[in-house]
Amino acid sequence: MKNIFTSAKEIFTNVLGFSGLPYWVEIVTDNPGCTYYFGPFVNNQEADTAKAGYIEDLEEESAKIVSVKVRRCQPDNLTICDELIEVATPNNTPTFSGQMS
Repeated sequence: MKNIFTSAKEIFTNVLGFSGLPYWVEIVTDNPGCTYYFGPFVNNQEADTAKAGYIEDLEEESAKIVSVKVRRCQPDNLTICDELIEVATPNNTPTFSGQMS
């Protein structure tokens, strides 16, 4: 019986997703500077109940919580980080570049 309920809920949530109506828990953190989306949820109450677990998980990872909101949206990305990732680029300058003509 649980599988039928789970499948029905997934179908309902997917239908809501197409219309942009599902609820998501949005958590903004500092250190790292990221926005996380958890969901989707069928209603505000379900999302509100679940958010404590997400906050706890992020705090265990030493993230500093800036804000927590339950929103109706359809995020394109579930994790958005503001920090730039520095990629090492090889040094293309020859060691003796002054000697080359």
